[in-house]
Amino acid sequence: MSDESQRKYRADYKVPAYLIDTVDLDFDIRDRLTRVTAVSCVRRNPDATTAANGWTLDGRGLTLESVAVNGQTLDEGDYQITDNSLILGALPHAFELRVVTLIEPDSNLALEGLYRSGAILCTQCEATGFSRITYFPDRPDVMSRYTTRITADAARYPVLLSNGNRVDAGAADAEGRHYAVFEDPFAKPCYLFALVAGDLGVIRDLYTTASGREIALALYTEHGNEDQCHHAMASLKDSMEWDERTYGLEYDLDSFIIVAVASFNMGAMENKSLNVFNTACIFARADTATDKDFALVRDVVAHEYFHNYTGNRVTCRDWFQLSLKEGLTVYREHQFAIDHGSPGVTRIEQVRMIREVQFPEDAGPRAHPVRPESYLEMNNFYTITVYEKGAELIRMIAQMAGRDVFLRAVRHYLDKHDGQAVTIEDFVVAMEESTGLDLAQFRRWYAFAGTPRIRLSSVFNNGQLTLSADQAVPDTPGQSNKPAFDIPIAVQLFDDAGMPVQPPEILRLTEPRQSWHFKDLPAAPTVSALRGFTAPVKLEFEQSEADLARLMAHDTDAVSRWDAAQSLYLLTLLDVVKADVAEQRLPAVSEGLLAAIGELLDTPPDDKALLAEMLTLPSAARVGDLFDKIPVAAIDRSRRHVQTAIAERFSDRFWALAEAHSARSNYQFNDEQAGRRRVFALALDYLATLDDDSIRERASAAYEQADNMTDRMAALLALNDLPGVQRDAALADFAQRFADYPLVMDKWLRLQVSARHGDAVAQVRTLLDDSRFDFTNPNRIRALLGGFVRANPLAFHREDGAGYALLVEEICRIDRFNPQVTAALAGLLAPWQRYASPYAHGMYEALRRLDAETLSDNTREIVNAGLARL
Repeated sequence: MSDESQRKYRADYKVPAYLIDTVDLDFDIRDRLTRVTAVSCVRRNPDATTAANGWTLDGRGLTLESVAVNGQTLDEGDYQITDNSLILGALPHAFELRVVTLIEPDSNLALEGLYRSGAILCTQCEATGFSRITYFPDRPDVMSRYTTRITADAARYPVLLSNGNRVDAGAADAEGRHYAVFEDPFAKPCYLFALVAGDLGVIRDLYTTASGREIALALYTEHGNEDQCHHAMASLKDSMEWDERTYGLEYDLDSFIIVAVASFNMGAMENKSLNVFNTACIFARADTATDKDFALVRDVVAHEYFHNYTGNRVTCRDWFQLSLKEGLTVYREHQFAIDHGSPGVTRIEQVRMIREVQFPEDAGPRAHPVRPESYLEMNNFYTITVYEKGAELIRMIAQMAGRDVFLRAVRHYLDKHDGQAVTIEDFVVAMEESTGLDLAQFRRWYAFAGTPRIRLSSVFNNGQLTLSADQAVPDTPGQSNKPAFDIPIAVQLFDDAGMPVQPPEILRLTEPRQSWHFKDLPAAPTVSALRGFTAPVKLEFEQSEADLARLMAHDTDAVSRWDAAQSLYLLTLLDVVKADVAEQRLPAVSEGLLAAIGELLDTPPDDKALLAEMLTLPSAARVGDLFDKIPVAAIDRSRRHVQTAIAERFSDRFWALAEAHSARSNYQFNDEQAGRRRVFALALDYLATLDDDSIRERASAAYEQADNMTDRMAALLALNDLPGVQRDAALADFAQRFADYPLVMDKWLRLQVSARHGDAVAQVRTLLDDSRFDFTNPNRIRALLGGFVRANPLAFHREDGAGYALLVEEICRIDRFNPQVTAALAGLLAPWQRYASPYAHGMYEALRRLDAETLSDNTREIVNAGLARL
């Protein structure tokens, strides 16, 4: 059971009592046990204010063999061991500490510290995994230079890797054991330590920096998977070049290594010079990965590489400052993605993530500021708020400063704090120093949770347009009566023909209510507001169908065009859902909406991916955000009603789109082809709602003819809700064709449990018993259980509670070995108060059942939040 007395508070931060200049690690890897010897050069921190009467080191799941200070082995009475620490008594001002521990990587299913993933031993140390390796002050503000020696059986572990440059190695001795030694010249916190040992395949390349240095690149994976790694290697080189060209940041070591492992709780980890990745974020080949998979690999590789400066060279002082490294690096990743894909559609995808995932988090029981004030288990705060909302705050600063000024400001920040562990406040101060911006009020974005609501209104009179805006931030757990934020709002005015009346402008909303005046206008203009999504806010602005259709057709900003289309869809969807809830006849789809869709099909944008986005209905999450209590089934029926009506009106056009955008050449991952595949998939999706044999035959033919996973999945998704022999045959073929590709079979698992027909709960239970799948692997768990909850809301929210009961059972089973995964699953139940009856009651009772169990700290913290026990 968790102990709230262990909750950590940002206000309680104290500098470390001791600093560690160097750490020499020796890993002696044996069949079952690994002996870790850690020798640290320690000195009293001159900035420490507490008396030097002892030192507490973090450690979990360790067997202590010995501990020595300055060569003198301590007796058991000289120290104390608890479940999570080693407490030493009085210590000298400076000393050498030698700690020897035994660990069992093979039985470590938590996937923290040193653990086994198939034939590979690897580490994951962020946030506090290093404390599963040895007793150490496991906090990011203790930065040290590491030397690592690894000794292991040469036949079983021919590849030995760690951070930094390899400085020594020895061939197999008489026992068949070899060794390698690595030195990292840069001081780093222990969460960036990494080690990998295994029998691995590799692809290699070289990158030449702008200054002419050659960097050796290597990507390791299990044998047989090398041909799925070339896109990741190309993405790494693109990332290195982009960071040099954009920020002037050249890589600082002689080699850069990536290792892909199958069992990994996160997407990837930015360990200095030795990144460890989930295979889901590395493997990409045309026949096994979709366009979305290719983009994910590109962007995650870039994200982890960019951490080399924004996270590694300058790191966070404590974990409350997590967004210091993650928000800035996600922003850099976003800009990289925009420069390497369709700029408008890439930004739309970023906006969708904020609206559909972060906004609900901000409105739920676990709402927290970008810089949290307290936590019980740090792993629970690797959230969309810290990452994606944090990136949006950086984006606002960049917009207000201007691109070139902001880039110089980031370099100023990195130069000023190189080699330091700092705070968000240090970053904001550096921005002010370099840009000249006054960010005093802007700091509130970091301090307060909740999504600001902006109510915008317009009045036109005698050639003058007056725009007025009100802002308010709703109460969130522990925070109420919030002050006004500093909110940039980009606007542009258009005439009746859709032509711009004046250049775009960024308005700064800093008061609870504020107005702006636009003079000398010949007629009332159409207002395009929050262009590009200049701030993570909810904008309430009543506009007519005609104004929205005009923006949808003519706005020069891709996000605004898409947003206008989304608003038109939402006007109709809102009416349909309300009628469904009231058990009234569902109204016909608005002719204004249908006319706007017809115009879009007549004059589509040049960017085919943008066309697909503009024809896509708002998600169930987006519609649910319009309601105080989410009516799950009514939203599902209403979306189906509207989609079917559109498909019926434009069936000939969708058939034509499907034919015009079917494959004509071999697969390439580029904007033009990816856009083609998006339109093809969208056309099949609309046609599938008509549920007739012709679409079954067309989708079945598309499946059989597909030479790439994107088109194959488009056909399968269309067939998935069309029960019949075609669907059964395609799914059976898919399972046989890709049986040896676990990540592809994850797609099959999601398809199985997301179908609208049949008993999805029973299907999940059947698959959980399927011997083909290892459900200790986080990717399998996310595919099956996460896919069931997110992709099949009707089944998860069954009125008999069977979906909730299933999730509770699996949380209790998995929590015993992987609390990070179960905390995320429990989070799917926590926002029960946002749901209508009977869903709210069922979710609440599921939380109560979990509350009665013995849970990990990770999961307990989520359950307590859901039960409002904060």
